[in-house]
Amino acid sequence: MGVIVEAVVVGILVMLAGTLPWNLLFAANLRYFTAAPWVVPLIAVYLWFYWRYLRGAGPPESTSERRRTLLRANPLPLKVWVWSLIAGALGIVALVLALRVANRLVVLPQQQLPDLSAIPVATVLSLLFMSAAVAGIVEEPWFRRYMQGPIERRYGLPVAILINGTMFGLMHMDFTLMLWAYYVAVAAIYGTVTYLTNSILPAIVLHAAGNIYSSLDLWIRGRAEWQAASTREALVWQTGVDNSFWVTSAALAIAVAVAAAILAYLWLAKLSRHPARSNTVNHSE
Repeated sequence: MGVIVEAVVVGILVMLAGTLPWNLLFAANLRYFTAAPWVVPLIAVYLWFYWRYLRGAGPPESTSERRRTLLRANPLPLKVWVWSLIAGALGIVALVLALRVANRLVVLPQQQLPDLSAIPVATVLSLLFMSAAVAGIVEEPWFRRYMQGPIERRYGLPVAILINGTMFGLMHMDFTLMLWAYYVAVAAIYGTVTYLTNSILPAIVLHAAGNIYSSLDLWIRGRAEWQAASTREALVWQTGVDNSFWVTSAALAIAVAVAAAILAYLWLAKLSRHPARSNTVNHSE
């Protein structure tokens, strides 16, 4: 339990250092001088220093190497980059489709953005894109490295993902039993990609892209099926199973199958590079 507690506490500290300045400045930009996204360059500079510190720059020098190693921001070959993004994107598609089906079976928590009608479009878009960048650059080191890494090494990937996903939901302040499954699924998508590639870089890109999609969907259409709808849908128990439900269910089945196949091949490729010695045949005997 000491490993889990330490991983969670350190992860939360890393997260707070990155998100608190953004949350405060984001709220300030929505209230003061809204004609321009003045917080964006400030946060961009802060993120640069934040990332450099996690990469080992800055004092104390005694922790520099440990910080760099713990970050797990290892460079990857182009081929691994491409396939990790394909696998992660298919996982995200499968999750979105699953939420569409779930939204017709049970009542999901509603989601709302603050009133942005009086804010210029350029300011809104700049803030939404910067919010996605903050989510990727701050939350991935927190969840996938400082929290998942130690638990993964001690108890294995499934336990790490389960704890990671639970904390993911709790820290987003909208934890419910239904969304717990969603957050564990998100942790499984990003966490498995990180585990297979031994790098958080693909997960950063996937996380930021997912946040851009959900934020724009919620802002433009008033609903974000990446997490939950802003308005309640009619349940199939009330309306009966319709064509929309069947089409979405079929698309979900296909997406899950394709995502599972991609991950299986990635896993097979990893195993094939490290064959078990016990299965090696000694032809000299």
